[in-house]
Amino acid sequence: MTALLIKDLPPELHRRLKQEASRYHRSMTRQALVLLEHALTAPTKNAATLLLEPVKPATPLKSASVVSLIRRGRERKNSPALGKTRATK
Repeated sequence: MTALLIKDLPPELHRRLKQEASRYHRSMTRQALVLLEHALTAPTKNAATLLLEPVKPATPLKSASVVSLIRRGRERKNSPALGKTRATK
């Protein structure tokens, strides 16, 4: 059987591995093998499954209301009250 030597194992990781091994009544070597096997046999996820589901509005939006909201936003952005003026050509 082949062997694997892990050098410079951080003390915190060593402590956690030792704790997990004790919890499951395994040696540290056996626990490390179980964790590696689990990690390498777990199904991989592609990027699309990691993305959040799109947020859906509570009520469907109509194109007229979207256009109206965009116009209002632009008007507020360019209003003199905010110290901005509309660019003139």
